[in-house]
Amino acid sequence: MRWADDTLIALNQRALPLKEEYLSLKSVDEVVEAIGVLTVRGAPLIGIAAAYGLCLTTNLGDDALFADSCRRFIDIRPTAVNLRWAVERMAGFRTRNLRCDNLRELMIEEARRTHAEDAEMCVRIGESGNSIVPEHCRILTHCNAGALATGGIGTALGIIYTAHFSGKRVEVWVDETRPVLQGARLTAWELSKAGVPYKLISDSMVGHLMAQGRIDLVITGADRVAANLDYANKIGTYSLAVLAKYHGIPFYAAAPSSTFDPACPNGKSIVIEQRPENEIRYVGQSQVAPSDAPVYNPAFDVTPHELVTGIITEKGILRP
Repeated sequence: MRWADDTLIALNQRALPLKEEYLSLKSVDEVVEAIGVLTVRGAPLIGIAAAYGLCLTTNLGDDALFADSCRRFIDIRPTAVNLRWAVERMAGFRTRNLRCDNLRELMIEEARRTHAEDAEMCVRIGESGNSIVPEHCRILTHCNAGALATGGIGTALGIIYTAHFSGKRVEVWVDETRPVLQGARLTAWELSKAGVPYKLISDSMVGHLMAQGRIDLVITGADRVAANLDYANKIGTYSLAVLAKYHGIPFYAAAPSSTFDPACPNGKSIVIEQRPENEIRYVGQSQVAPSDAPVYNPAFDVTPHELVTGIITEKGILRP
């Protein structure tokens, strides 16, 4: 993702891994839609996209119009707190600089700072997390929490990249992450690009691998961390945490401070986004269920802190 000529240029993640194409987003409408349909996804990255997107508000001096843009970004994906965090940061910055003649240029600079700070936090998360990765390690990750989901090298994958490029022998188990296949489509693509050894598995294989002693460590990303360290992440994370607990495998989440929501006391207070029904009825473009099959499709689940070994942040590792 980059900003150029009053345009947000973003990799179309829906087209991966078959095609690498970039979209030019020139309006609030286009950025909101890109976030909603998962063209742009990943908790930190959608916050960065919203920061840039607010700079596209047609009249930044119009309080009502700007407030409407903020509301639309916050509402489009309610679980990931980074989105609200970035919107509130940009709104506060606008208020402090509202009388400046060059308000748009100042807003763009603030969005770029948000982007750069996230990239730096990813580096520090990688450094913090490298300490928990042994010299020979088989790591399971879920969904995509890498460069595609952040402003830098990633959170969970950032730790893996740091370990790999420091010379440790790591192998990554990539689960497919149904229903949208972020693991199969995105994480596998990323790791291939980086030259990190990995194997792709179906979601249902994880328990079998743990029982065989072939997984040493689990690291996931996070979309919202509550005050008691319960956290929401891609649906299926809770199941992995239960399996890891049973098999005695360390289970970590990785997230920047922008993912923490101190106003949210625990996981029960986290709003879970519901996604379109056809994400379940289809795999890619192929229909795999009856058109009228009733569907329940929550995008996230909540992992209670009792199942979490630690949460890796840019400021160190927090333990419940």
